[in-house]
Amino acid sequence: MLNTKGNRVTYYGHSTFSLTTPTGQVALIDPWVMTNPVCPAALKNVARLDTIFLTHAHSDHMGDLLALTKQHRPKIVAIFATCLWIESKDFEEETCPMGKGGSQKVGDFEVTMTHAFHSNSIDDRGVRLYGGEPAGFVIRMPGRFSVYHAGDTALFGDMKLIGELYKPDVAMLPIGDLFTMGPREAAYAIRLLGVKHVVPMHYATFPFLTGTVEELRKAAKMIKGLKIHALKPGETL
Repeated sequence: MLNTKGNRVTYYGHSTFSLTTPTGQVALIDPWVMTNPVCPAALKNVARLDTIFLTHAHSDHMGDLLALTKQHRPKIVAIFATCLWIESKDFEEETCPMGKGGSQKVGDFEVTMTHAFHSNSIDDRGVRLYGGEPAGFVIRMPGRFSVYHAGDTALFGDMKLIGELYKPDVAMLPIGDLFTMGPREAAYAIRLLGVKHVVPMHYATFPFLTGTVEELRKAAKMIKGLKIHALKPGETL
C-alpha cells in the first residue's frame, strides 16, 4: 500500500500533476492546465501555486506557465537555458535555474534534476528558440515521500542509477509512444527503477499517442508487487 505521508498527487491529464504538501504548499509539474483539453474544468482555476517544475518547454508541457506565473508568482524550477527565456518575460525573481545532477530546496520541495532523452525548444510567438536540454525530476516532499517525473523521454540505462540513488516511491512514466517511450519500454524502465508504484502519463491526449495502460500492464505483468495507478484526470493519490 502506498503511504504518501500526508502529501497529495493529483493528475491533471497528459503530463501535468499537482503536488500538495501537508502544510498546504502546492506545486505543478509541467503546467499545461487551462488550455489542456483533458484537464477537468474543476482544476482549471488554480487557487494557489507556490512552485512550478518544468521538464521542458514544449507547448504541451509549458502551455500555461506564463499565465500562471503572472497570477501567482510561483518559483519556477527549470533547466538554465529555459529559465533565461522565462526571465526575459519579466519573471527574473521567480526562476530557480538548475542543471542535470544538481539539487536544490524550494519551499517544502527538495528537487534533483535528472536526465531525459527528448528534445526541447520554445515557441515564442511563432519563432522557435533553443530551450536547453529536456529533463526529469526527483521531488522529495515532507515525510520523505518522493516522486520521479521522467518528463518526455526514451528509455535509458541510467534509470537504474536514478532508482538506486534516489529510491522514488512513485514513478510517473510516459507510455504514449511516438514521441516518448511506449508501454514496452516503460515496463523495462520500471524494472530498472525498481519502483512498485507507477503512474502512466503522456498518453491518450491525442490520437497519435497510441500506447495504452492495458499494454503496460501486459508488458509489466511479471514484475512482483507492482501497482499501476492509472489515474484519470482529476484523480488523486
